[in-house]
Formats: sequence, C-alpha cells, structure tokens
Amino acid sequence: MTFTKRLHAPIMRGEVTCSVRIWQRPHVTVGGRYRLGAGFVEVKSMRQIALSDITPELARRSGFAGLVDLLKVAKHGRGENVYLINFRYVPC
Repeated sequence: MTFTKRLHAPIMRGEVTCSVRIWQRPHVTVGGRYRLGAGFVEVKSMRQIALSDITPELARRSGFAGLVDLLKVAKHGRGENVYLINFRYVPC
C-alpha cells in the first residue's frame, strides 16, 4: 500500500488512520502489513463504499484538505470501486 509523500509524516504520527482508494479490485488484505518508513501500516478493516459516501470530513480524516484534493490523488487509472481502508502505523 503506497501513500503520497505528503501523507507519510502524518501517518507515522498517527494523525491519519484511514484511506480512500479507487481500484478495480482490492490491493490490500485485512491484517496485511505494508512497509512505510521505519515501520509499517497494518490494515485493520476494508469495506467497499460508494463515491457519494466520501464526505469532506472523511477526506480530511484521510489527510487531505477536502474532497477535491482527495479525488485528485485517488482518481487515477481505470478503477471504479471505492474502498475505505482503516489502518494503524506500527513503528519498528
């Protein structure tokens, strides 16, 4: 699971604990650990949501200034399925 560089520090500080992803199919698994910095991100839960479920508040919780900012990053490629992923950062 990769993140835009500007989110690395807030994730490692525990300020960002969720991510909205637009994929063709899930790219992570619940319980999976994905390297980030000196530690890793552990996926706690993942569920499919509708694009209309993405609120400005959810965008801010995901580390973005707002909905448009999130969608600029999240909407790339051919994916159409929207996933809400909750995670925690575990330092090594």
